Amino acid sequence: MTTTRTGRLRTVTVVAVAGGSLALLPYTGAFAGPGHGNGHGSDYGDGDAHGHPRSVIFVNGDGMGATHREAGRLDQEGFDGQLAMDELPIAGLQTTDARDPEDTVTDSAASASAWATGVKTYNGAISVDVDGNPLPTLGQQAEEAGLAGGIVTTAQVTDASPAAFFANSTDRAAQDDIARQYLEVSRPEVVLGGGEDWWLPAGDEGTYPPRAGDEEDPEVSRSTQGDLVAQAEGLGYEYVSTAEDFAAADSDLLLGLFANEEMFQQRPEGQGDEFDPVVSLADMTTRALEILSQDEDGFFLLVEEEAVDEMSHNNNGTRMLESMRSLDDAVEVARAYVAEHPDTLLIVTGDHECGGLTIEDVDAEDESGPGGTLDPSIAGETESGEDGPFLVAGTGGAYDFALDWTTTSHTGVPTVVTAEGPGSEDLTGYYPNTHLYDVVSSVLFD
Repeated sequence: MTTTRTGRLRTVTVVAVAGGSLALLPYTGAFAGPGHGNGHGSDYGDGDAHGHPRSVIFVNGDGMGATHREAGRLDQEGFDGQLAMDELPIAGLQTTDARDPEDTVTDSAASASAWATGVKTYNGAISVDVDGNPLPTLGQQAEEAGLAGGIVTTAQVTDASPAAFFANSTDRAAQDDIARQYLEVSRPEVVLGGGEDWWLPAGDEGTYPPRAGDEEDPEVSRSTQGDLVAQAEGLGYEYVSTAEDFAAADSDLLLGLFANEEMFQQRPEGQGDEFDPVVSLADMTTRALEILSQDEDGFFLLVEEEAVDEMSHNNNGTRMLESMRSLDDAVEVARAYVAEHPDTLLIVTGDHECGGLTIEDVDAEDESGPGGTLDPSIAGETESGEDGPFLVAGTGGAYDFALDWTTTSHTGVPTVVTAEGPGSEDLTGYYPNTHLYDVVSSVLFD
């Protein structure tokens, strides 16, 4: 099926913030170019006279630094192999600092807002500037330009990273209002991930009732915007919340919520940690591409593996490596799509590094913890701050490595960007994260 949307209303709205309340106002600024550019343009080759249709798949390994990528490579591919994300022909480094008077190191909201708008902002901000003024986002720009839009994540679909591309808010915690903006403002065709609690009012448990053991921060339905699932269905979205419903879905407007909050349980090892999403990130990415590719004008798709960050916050190396496998499986899907659709730009990166991760040799009397050890048989020793040992793939157990953490927070180190497709040549070098906005907007709108 081929879908054209030229008859669809294209009035784009930006959220204006005044006195703590949110109002929807028409945005009359030009969405046709970078707007915040640094002058980097390029000849993107094939396409019509305007270089279109063009599409972008933007993959975020939340919290993924260079060491996460290398640990994932050793775990999955061994010494001589490469992850799918590292086989991309273009590579660069981006800086990730925020513009927050209290914190130089970014959170996911500020970093994703830099990607989505080309403007640095404070931590907790969702595509507003440092004064709280709303900024046009790539998702809104895509809607105005007639392109399709999509979100695929293992986080809440309204969490900071996806929200920054499709909403505006002075506070990343306002996830129910962000969900409302998806339906009333940016209108992405595909929304797949977790966060059912933010779409249903209190008392409506939905598919995923509150989880036992979460009394301090219970996972309960909490929308103050009414029943947003019902509103989505009224707008034509097919709603799915189980693997079976997802497999049977047949709609070009799809909302899928597969968990109360994140699609995993982030905890230290052995304390209730779990990584077993109802639907895999790769399968959600596949379905999103099937739907979005029906649009003749192109699309913008945000794909995110949130567990890299959350497991790193918990210094859980085992689950972090599992999430890296999930992420690279999704990148494999995206690469297969790009191979058949060379007018598509694929970017894989991380919004910031989390955990201060290092790769170390396995040492039974490791010095990183106070009297720590990786060998539980050594009496009188406390547990090491390291995780492992982990086997290097393809070595038959002859080689192993350990992971060590320096913090449970984000760090300010640059993160790797790899890419292929039109415009990717502008992603070599060393640049601020706002540069990714310049490149993506040029590919989609110039």
